[in-house]
Amino acid sequence: MASYRRVVNSQKCVRAGGKHNDLEDVGRDIYHHTFFEMLGNWSFGDYFKVEACQMAWSLLTEHYGIPADRLYVSYFGGDAASGLPPDEETRNIWLDLGVSPGRILPFGLEDNFWEMGDSGPCGPCTEIHFDHMGVRDAAFLVNAGSPDVVEIWNLVFIQYNREPDRSLRLLPRFSVDTGMGLERLVSVLQGKRSNYDTDLFTPLMDAIHQRSGVGPYTGRTGTEEGSQVDLAYRVVADHIRTLSICIADGIHPGMSGAELVLRRILRRAVRFCIQVLQAPQGALASLVPTITQLLGDAYPELKQEEDRIVDIINENEAQFLASLQQGSRIIQRTLSKKDCKHSGFPASLAWTLHRDLGFPLDLVDMMLEERGVQVNRQDLDRLLLENQKVASEKRAGLWSHVMLDLHILAELQRLKVPHTDDSLKYQYGLEKDRYVFPACSATVLALCNGQTLVQEVSEGQRCAVILDRTCFYSEQGGQSHDRGYLTCSRLQDVVFPVDGLLQVGGYVVHQVTATDRLKTGDQVQLHLDQAHRLSCMVKHTATHILNFALRKVLGPSVHQRGSHVSADRLRFDFSVKGSLSIPQLQQVERCVHDIVTANQMVHTMELPMQRAKSIRGLRTVDEVYPDPVRVVSLHVPVSELLDSPPDKDTSVELCCGTHLLRTGAIEDLVIVSEKQMVKGISRVVAVTGRDAAQAREAGQALSQEVDSLSARLSGSSPSSIDSAQRLSKEASILSDAVDNTPIPQWQRRELQDRLKTLLRTSNSAIRKMELREAAQKAQAILEKNGRKTLLVDFVEAESLSVLVKTVNQLSSAAPFSHVMLLTRHAHSGKVLCACQVPKDSPTLAASDWAVAVCGYLGGSAGGSTLVAKGTGTSDDITEALRWAEDFVAQKRRR
Repeated sequence: MASYRRVVNSQKCVRAGGKHNDLEDVGRDIYHHTFFEMLGNWSFGDYFKVEACQMAWSLLTEHYGIPADRLYVSYFGGDAASGLPPDEETRNIWLDLGVSPGRILPFGLEDNFWEMGDSGPCGPCTEIHFDHMGVRDAAFLVNAGSPDVVEIWNLVFIQYNREPDRSLRLLPRFSVDTGMGLERLVSVLQGKRSNYDTDLFTPLMDAIHQRSGVGPYTGRTGTEEGSQVDLAYRVVADHIRTLSICIADGIHPGMSGAELVLRRILRRAVRFCIQVLQAPQGALASLVPTITQLLGDAYPELKQEEDRIVDIINENEAQFLASLQQGSRIIQRTLSKKDCKHSGFPASLAWTLHRDLGFPLDLVDMMLEERGVQVNRQDLDRLLLENQKVASEKRAGLWSHVMLDLHILAELQRLKVPHTDDSLKYQYGLEKDRYVFPACSATVLALCNGQTLVQEVSEGQRCAVILDRTCFYSEQGGQSHDRGYLTCSRLQDVVFPVDGLLQVGGYVVHQVTATDRLKTGDQVQLHLDQAHRLSCMVKHTATHILNFALRKVLGPSVHQRGSHVSADRLRFDFSVKGSLSIPQLQQVERCVHDIVTANQMVHTMELPMQRAKSIRGLRTVDEVYPDPVRVVSLHVPVSELLDSPPDKDTSVELCCGTHLLRTGAIEDLVIVSEKQMVKGISRVVAVTGRDAAQAREAGQALSQEVDSLSARLSGSSPSSIDSAQRLSKEASILSDAVDNTPIPQWQRRELQDRLKTLLRTSNSAIRKMELREAAQKAQAILEKNGRKTLLVDFVEAESLSVLVKTVNQLSSAAPFSHVMLLTRHAHSGKVLCACQVPKDSPTLAASDWAVAVCGYLGGSAGGSTLVAKGTGTSDDITEALRWAEDFVAQKRRR
């Protein structure tokens, strides 16, 4: 494809996060979507503005028959602050195509200058807008947010590169990237004002109506009566398309990145489906076959993955429903108690809904907006900052827990408070490939405020809560503690977030910030964050497999020296003489992969310590274990390992952590970091599941970029120093990306080695070109000025490096000369200065000369007695050259 110059395509697009984000608009209007199909024309250094505009106008007005008097075009009107002139070229092209001047409208950077990110290719764009009403002058409605005048096609002229310093640089070759939304085009061709009234959506709207408890879709928007129901129709229709497409492509609702965005979309869809459309549980997933009928021919993966899409949506809906009902009651009860229309909805409650019940904040906003209420945004922003600070402190180990000291433990024993029964943390099972965790109710046995035991705590107090039983896992054995919250039977729907969990003296200490009054004797229900727990289980079982794989690849001398398991990654420290080689890293990953894909059973058994030690191949860590101990094995049940040695090696360890019941849920494991911490101890960091897949994808993408750069550097020699430096800079940027992007560590090592070689080759070529150019310039200056004792001149040079090399060449040819050269840098406009003085110059140091001249030029300089360089900003270089000569003359007279 690298040889293609003209391309047309249709692609799946999701705009629900990052710079281009339509999620907030979906449902509120009749033309925005989170998922849509983008029709594109591309030119890679081939045609440009004239042909792009001609083809677009011809397709719309001649082939599709759209009346020209319904169309308006916008173009880039320039931006003085950025130094960008109006795109008059595009305006004149539209005039030549017969568009009347009143329909060609200029707009600024926000509307008509396209940029994907903070840096990279960009350029002005021209958009074609359609007026659904017609027979009027609708120019004033273009880019005004009107549902009747909408953009249908954007033609982007990629002619600049946005540099990291925010400056713009012309690209060596110009390209065209156009995008037209299929959904909007269909609405125009079918004469529909709304995308949702086209045959892309009407079968889906009918399917939603059949499952709902409300009337049919009528297309109302804004504040019209019944508009909330129609908004819900649009949200559900849009979101079920997005969910189906993304899940078919392997993206699942999750806890970070794209997965978190998809989780947010799913929860919005569930809320509108259940609460507004009054559809039963399961209705959302039952729409997937309709999506398959509508889009399955174009995207056959929808047909292949239909059952899996249904299962994932149903599973996630079930997880959210209890929280949705509870959150709705919290909102209703709060609004009935307080006058929130004037003071705003309490930010602390909005944050609780978000953090503990999994409500996307925008969903909280929409639910409140329906009731004419808003969250106190200032307080919510403060809570978000505080949460970030606490998270940062926890990562740095600065977060302070409410601890039970010896005196409090003694008091608990005196009061005969029984130890916490936490056996429920292990009592989960698999039902239809889904993990089911037990419900847990408990009694508050004791409360501690940090200094002493208390009978009750009030709102806002941080406290330690001791229960008679818990299903939460407390931090131990290298595994992060569970997350979740408590609710109290006498305080319906008040949520008490659990900030941390510790095990002290046989008690599981729940770290809680009270959101209402809590007292000893209260009956509470424990709500486990199941997604977080499952992520920790995946990482912990993966750690055992990794331990086994390292020993298998590196030999029996490998011993665990520490580990830590969290929801997002695992860390494993082990003894080894040196860093692992690329083949060893690949072997370890293959060994892990074999065990994961075999979907081996994970077995656990509690045994007396002495009996457990008799198991052949048992892995232990240098620490004190309780007696009895918990033994975790893969594939072979612990009971069989006790009876006789296994036919082949398997993983068997002492471990108190929570584990998967089968290895398949790990999906994949990628080692993203491996380095020696101290001599003889290496640390591995690894990710699993979707994070592992993303790491492999990122590694493949970077590998392709390195291939491309290598091909360009090994091809024809760069035409100029500037083009060679651009390639070198690209290699440096790519090297930073390879160093800092989560990719397979074996691949990182390979790419780092290749990039080091490319950088050496590139920098060597630059040095040779600079020396050649410097020699030519030095020769020309000597022919012009001779070998004078004072040689001050202006020269054209591409960089400070070339300027310094030219000065060096002149000084070698005229060793008794004081040499200073100035040039103006083409890109920055700055004056560059370089100078050198004879070795035995008694009157003048090069650094003093450069500092004085650059100071005169409004800049700065530095260097040594013999050689110096600097920059300035003055426009008058001729006067600066004269001033530089006078400075030397004055020094000589002293």
